[in-house]
Amino acid sequence: MIELVIDQRRKDLGGFEVGRVLPYAKRRMVGPFVFFDHMGPVAFQAGFDRKVDVRPHPHIGLSTVTYLFDGEITHRDSVGAIQAIHPGEVNWMTAGRGITHSERFETLRAQGGKMHGIQAWVALPDGQEEIDPAFANHGPADLPTFETPDGKLWARLVAGKGWGAEAKVATRSPMFYCHWRLKAGGQGELPAEYPERAAYVAEGEVEVAGQTLRAGQMAVFAPGEPVLFTAATDAIVMLLGGEPVGPRFIEWNFVSSSKERIEQAKADWRAGRMKLPDADDQEFIPLPEPPPPASPMS
Repeated sequence: MIELVIDQRRKDLGGFEVGRVLPYAKRRMVGPFVFFDHMGPVAFQAGFDRKVDVRPHPHIGLSTVTYLFDGEITHRDSVGAIQAIHPGEVNWMTAGRGITHSERFETLRAQGGKMHGIQAWVALPDGQEEIDPAFANHGPADLPTFETPDGKLWARLVAGKGWGAEAKVATRSPMFYCHWRLKAGGQGELPAEYPERAAYVAEGEVEVAGQTLRAGQMAVFAPGEPVLFTAATDAIVMLLGGEPVGPRFIEWNFVSSSKERIEQAKADWRAGRMKLPDADDQEFIPLPEPPPPASPMS
């Protein structure tokens, strides 16, 4: 039932740590999910350094999906969006043929507080990789929730379709993304309807098929059978997957089915041909030199 368990790899982003889960050498994608970072948890003191902010940088061929458990992040992008995201909301940014954005921690810098969340990338399917860039914020009213009669499982469908519900988020390929909050002893089931499925434990511990999954671990499941979870402690679990979109190359912040398209995006960024967000000053993250080789993902 469990094909693979992936342990997060902690990375310092210049002021706080993230746990990198996808891409992973033995499993580069799960459905359309090509990237998965666990941000924090971290408790910021008021007045922390601006180096924590993520300066403007580019993307192509993907959608970024930001979801918070705690804290606030302000998003700014080159299509003119300025949007603070709060817990229980989704920021869904579609890069398509090209977008730039920054992520700022202005409220936390002023007030201090905890920051904890997930940022994922979803690869756009063939024929839609070059669509126009766009941004949308979705509040709790757009994201269906469910609670078991015993109160031990609460769930929110963050994007896609699953469990007989559909989130009001414009996805581009068949997928699901769900947030579970479990109390010790609570149970939940992941249906078998999608061929590629995984679960990431953000807090606590859960038991699956006789195996304990701990915070910071992602389990990738074999297709064809429902998966039953039992919470060993209070836990937060993110469930994700969908239909595969085919092999993708990824290099730095660029995702594409074409290595040549990534080379073009690199050249465009290096030459300053990608518009920066109007709300930001002219700072930006330069292309890493020499950049890492593009790696195919499937």
